[in-house]
Amino acid sequence: MKSDRVVVRFAEDGDREAVKQVLVAAYSQYEATLSPERWAQYKTNILEAVEAATTKARLVAELGGEVAGSVFIYDNSEAAYGAPQLEIHNPIIRLLAVLPSARGHGIATELIRASARLSREWGEHTLHLHTSDMMDSAIRLYERLGFERAYDKEFHNGTALVKSYRLNLAEAALLHA
Repeated sequence: MKSDRVVVRFAEDGDREAVKQVLVAAYSQYEATLSPERWAQYKTNILEAVEAATTKARLVAELGGEVAGSVFIYDNSEAAYGAPQLEIHNPIIRLLAVLPSARGHGIATELIRASARLSREWGEHTLHLHTSDMMDSAIRLYERLGFERAYDKEFHNGTALVKSYRLNLAEAALLHA
């Protein structure tokens, strides 16, 4: 019998294909929202991130022994986006993804919690992320977990506002649960 317990661990080389499958499955929900050209570029960027040397840590979440979610952690805005002008010198999480069939088990929360714990172990005080209105359910999760808007770290990608959020690791209830 498979367990419903979520296990978060560092990704291993053998997880790459599973992580790619999770990312494509999770982010495909936005395919209809984006133009075909924009979706193709977005998907390419997502898949290239799996191999990117600028990623500090890759975490996966297993449910029932299978990879069902993942998240990537970067040192700063230059490593995450090639955007030193954002002046984010703390970890940034990107590409948080959960298989649609595995949603509702707390996987995203556990991946964020593990990212926050790891950032704190690295001696950091803040964890950042960026998102857009297209990802409204993710925004609700981030706000529920204690992330606050960081208006000074936002930017536009074409016409879309890329919203910035930060979590104060010393005060985060997420880390005391």
